Amino acid sequence: MSSINELLKENFPELQESELLAEMDQVGRIARYKMDDKVMDYGGNIQKMPLLISGSLKIMRQDEQGNELILYYLQSGETCAISLTCFLTDQKSEIRAIAEEDLTLVMLPANLMDPWMLKYPSWKNFVMNTYRARFEELLNTIDSIAFHKMDERLWRYLVDKSTINNSHTLETTHQKIADELNSTREVISRLLKQLEKQGKIELGRNKISVRP
Repeated sequence: MSSINELLKENFPELQESELLAEMDQVGRIARYKMDDKVMDYGGNIQKMPLLISGSLKIMRQDEQGNELILYYLQSGETCAISLTCFLTDQKSEIRAIAEEDLTLVMLPANLMDPWMLKYPSWKNFVMNTYRARFEELLNTIDSIAFHKMDERLWRYLVDKSTINNSHTLETTHQKIADELNSTREVISRLLKQLEKQGKIELGRNKISVRP
């Protein structure tokens, strides 16, 4: 079994200082989750920061009425900027993180994130690049909600999910898609049938094939 040091070198090549990797190897732990497991939830205390080694993670946000919306996905070599922000500002979790598929994480003590920013330039650059990437994804999400019709949002959702899962076949239900896009099953079913008529997808039982 690979050590934490080896896993980080393979999946986070931008973390360059050997002293940083040695510290992470000493204080980190490997965590594994099954598909649909909750890794973080609303209102929880963030004591660990996840570095994603394999699999994918979806980050959800909830409004005051309890409606949820996907903010972005995380893949191998990434971490969650919002979780880092919540810890640094001493706030409880404002997100829900759910395993999109079986995944492996390296969990690091959150109280070391800030000292490492001052001590290791590569960690500081990694954190800043993470903020930038997540900010761009949030802007794309806002643009999608504000300016795009539901059929465009649905198509982007399917393409993104296909890319994250590295598969053109998605095992999901119309209701699950509706929940994640804050819509209704009837609307999603109608739009999926339209996409199928356009030749963009093929519908099966709890399965959607996205045609590139």
